[in-house]
Amino acid sequence: MSTLRPTATRRRLPSLEDALRGAAIVVISAIIFFPVYWMIVSSIRPSAESLSFPPPLLPGSIDLQSYVQLFVEKPIARWLLLSTLVASLTVIGTLILVIPAAYALSRLYWPGRSAFGLLLLFTQMMPAAVVVAPVLALYRGLGWTDNLWALALLHTAFVVPLCAWVLKASFDAVPKEIVEAALIDGCDRWKVLWLVVLPLTKPGLVAVSVIAFFASWNEYLFASTLITRNDLYTASLGLATLMTQLDTPLFVLMAAGVTFSVLPVLFYMAIQRHLLRGLTAGAVKG
Repeated sequence: MSTLRPTATRRRLPSLEDALRGAAIVVISAIIFFPVYWMIVSSIRPSAESLSFPPPLLPGSIDLQSYVQLFVEKPIARWLLLSTLVASLTVIGTLILVIPAAYALSRLYWPGRSAFGLLLLFTQMMPAAVVVAPVLALYRGLGWTDNLWALALLHTAFVVPLCAWVLKASFDAVPKEIVEAALIDGCDRWKVLWLVVLPLTKPGLVAVSVIAFFASWNEYLFASTLITRNDLYTASLGLATLMTQLDTPLFVLMAAGVTFSVLPVLFYMAIQRHLLRGLTAGAVKG
């Protein structure tokens, strides 16, 4: 008697739809990544290759003269350091202000809560160019121009409304039963926030940090208005000084663009681990 064996599961062959979907993903990814690739390649190959027509897609040789010129002749290290300082202060200030604001919008019930939340959202609809003149007048009156701490405070003020709504959504996702159990066990509202809600909303905190960091890192309008001293230039201001009326060093700009993009990418890669860890962490085990 022959022994019956389970039939091996056959692998499903990719259908035409799967093939088209994969091809579309490849094409879209190539279109999105190509400007970044071209910026990197243009910054490391000889200028003669870039000026040839048509320019080759792959560099024939490596020439780091653009980076040497950038780091030797320009104080880009100081620009990046000051940008990191301002962005870090913005993240810290945003977290300090947005955590109680989002908790009040999510878990506390008080008259005018919905109207206040909508007003926060409406502040994001006003272009920054409309308020730059009043902000400049206010900062001049307070003596806060040419002050990186004051610039970080301004960045924080503009990013808090959006971050409050982002974090509110994370607080809303925490089950009410967990909060009520903590209150029954004797925790007050602050202990519930710090010991129960925040550990369960790490992805929201990470998202808020990323939004605040990138908003401050890329901001140019207010920085160019409030900062006039060369020794206080952030990276966005410093890179703008590379372009003059008489000369636009294209390949140095490419190298500067690559350098300016490295730190935010490293920041996101470092914080992404915590984001994934927070997404997989559960409130209840078993």
